[in-house]
Amino acid sequence: AATKLASAEKLMYFCTDQLGLEQDFEQKQMPDGKLLVDGFLLCIDVSRGMNRNFDDQLKFVSNLYNQLAKTKKPIVVVLTKCDEGVERYIRDAHTFALSKKNLQVVETSARSNVNIDLAFSTLVQLIDKSRGKTKIIPYFEALKQQSQQIAAAKDKYEWLVSRIVKNHNETWSNVSRKMQSSPEYQDYVYLEGTQKAKKLFLQHVHRLKQEHIERRRKMYLAMLPQAFEALIPDLDEIDHLSCVKVEKLLETKPDFLKWFIVLEETPWDATSHIDNMENERIPFDLMETQPAEQLYEAHLEKLRNERKRAEMRRAFKENLETSPFITPGKPWEEARSFIMNEDFYMWLEESIYMDIYSKHQKQIIEKAKEEFQELLLEYSELFYELELDAKPSKEKMGVIQDVLGEEQRFKALQKLQAERDALILKHIHFVYHPTKETCPSCLVCVDSKIEHLISSRFIRPSERNQKNLLSDSNIDRINLVILGKDGLARELANEIRALCTNDDKYVIEGKMYELSLRPIEGNVRLPVNSFQTPTFQPHGCLCLYNSKESLSYVVESIEKSRESTIGRRDNHLVHLPLTLILVNKRGDTSGETLHSLIQQGQQIASKLQCVFLDPASAGIGYGRNINEKQISQVLKGLLDSKRNLNLVSSTSSIKDLADVDLRIVMCLMCGDPFNADDILLPILQSQ
Repeated sequence: AATKLASAEKLMYFCTDQLGLEQDFEQKQMPDGKLLVDGFLLCIDVSRGMNRNFDDQLKFVSNLYNQLAKTKKPIVVVLTKCDEGVERYIRDAHTFALSKKNLQVVETSARSNVNIDLAFSTLVQLIDKSRGKTKIIPYFEALKQQSQQIAAAKDKYEWLVSRIVKNHNETWSNVSRKMQSSPEYQDYVYLEGTQKAKKLFLQHVHRLKQEHIERRRKMYLAMLPQAFEALIPDLDEIDHLSCVKVEKLLETKPDFLKWFIVLEETPWDATSHIDNMENERIPFDLMETQPAEQLYEAHLEKLRNERKRAEMRRAFKENLETSPFITPGKPWEEARSFIMNEDFYMWLEESIYMDIYSKHQKQIIEKAKEEFQELLLEYSELFYELELDAKPSKEKMGVIQDVLGEEQRFKALQKLQAERDALILKHIHFVYHPTKETCPSCLVCVDSKIEHLISSRFIRPSERNQKNLLSDSNIDRINLVILGKDGLARELANEIRALCTNDDKYVIEGKMYELSLRPIEGNVRLPVNSFQTPTFQPHGCLCLYNSKESLSYVVESIEKSRESTIGRRDNHLVHLPLTLILVNKRGDTSGETLHSLIQQGQQIASKLQCVFLDPASAGIGYGRNINEKQISQVLKGLLDSKRNLNLVSSTSSIKDLADVDLRIVMCLMCGDPFNADDILLPILQSQ
């Protein structure tokens, strides 16, 4: 209760919790001389203490108050630890204060930082009457206000963190340094402290990491059914196999490493593999997870269902072929009740059966028409006495139908009477006007087959070059692969696109070409980095490098691409035109390094049998300095190579023939089965 203190060089505030840690806290020392005390904060602990009687404590406080009152200095009663306060203790403390004259009470919590500033500002106002009177707010109301304030500050701080932190590999030291000057960061740290700010940052980073892992997992799980389709498409091989045995089976497949990667450390989502964005292969330990097992079971079920559906199709077709009720022209509505059963409906939709039935009807109708045509030929004498205009009267048509009516081949077209009558009229027309156009055999007419064979196999020399040039309708399109590591391919592709028109057209020697670019920077054995796709057939490849590593990547990628097409029919990638280009690194002025890269590039170009361009000969620097003229030269070379390939591929396997006047007499019945090549080619070659 002293109003004058003298304790030079001693700390103004000290807590027993700070023993041995004094240097870690802010230190304020007592001034020299005497320190005058202007007012008192009388603190009452209203929490439930161990081995402490609150009534005794209140008596002590009452005695202490009496001593302080004698000083005539302002006093403010401060109830502490209200966050753990006992309601009776708080009520008794207020009763004590009311018994004193003008004694103000402030309910506080130092742990929650509620009303701490209010306690001091209330005392300051009592000391300095010129200050405005402070409104005292009850603890729970102040706590509510502060909670709202903290919640708003927390929302703003979390928004700041989400705006700045986009990568789960960010560190607190770097991010906190960036946020230091932001008011959102300062306000939250003032209210909640640095540790809570760091905790929210770590939660955000953890969430980003989990979202990143989940995206990778979804990508892998989306690829897994494709891997199953490629590696284990045969049901007989995997039926009744457990997941463990299937994993061992997968490892024995030749293309296993094309789809999967075996990691030294597992599980994959707890290793650095989650950040290996270039490798899109599926971690093999993913197969041990429940979603992967479910996908395998779904693949197995799919194969079983496909087999069952195929069996149902076969059974349905056999039903159609063996059923005596299925005749040419019979509608589906009439036939359905004779051939459908419950099993058919269980496995396939009716529309599928209708499609099969429609195809079957088409086949039996065609067969019935062919047999009916044979019947007409067998009864040739019926058509001898017709008028020259080949228009039979109703009586004559009646006679024809009466004669043929007992024949099964005539009855087979009973539900197609209009088509049957049309066949009779067409046959009559052919009898009186026998030409290849009116021939009932149509495409198998001997005259038509001979003309087609001669026109398709043997081209006049004067027409050959013109036809070859026009034979490729795709000549106005250039599909170009750009191969390069570490962003080289994408950068050059963007610069080429900048030179194109808005619809990706490029002008070469005054002619417009559609230019399609495919930049590749990853493993070419993966489908996403393949040189060719069902919609992209490359005509050439630009290979970029600026270091030994990027040159090795180019060589390995070209070799892998060529190996993948060996033994295939479409092995044109082996002869794909290549251009190897050395691009400089920015700021690289080392002549010795450049000379070494040029020598290595020339050796590789010789090995790959491709064109080599270096900065000295082409003026190309890091892809950025390549100009329109150089791009046009490269594309023109690829265009010429494409035309040459078209000319070579269009050459016939038969030796070129000069104009030949051929007169071939053939005594063959139209429609008879024969191989025109076997008959005609020896004759034509002998000419």
